[in-house]
Amino acid sequence: LPQLIKTFKTKKADDVSLITLIMFISGVGSWIIYGYKISSLPILTANIITFILNLFILISKIHYSKKILDRDN
Repeated sequence: LPQLIKTFKTKKADDVSLITLIMFISGVGSWIIYGYKISSLPILTANIITFILNLFILISKIHYSKKILDRDN
């Protein structure tokens, strides 16, 4: 959550690695599948929240990167 807040305030996500973020989201997605398979509400809840927050960071990173590229051209 602090990283997401910082990303929205500064309107940039340069300090977040795109590859690491994608790998992390993939791992969280695996935890969601696992939580669903074993019917564990705490695992599902925690990882769905984490997935959504990190997905917003990923979207912000891509969006703000495009703005910088558009501005430079």
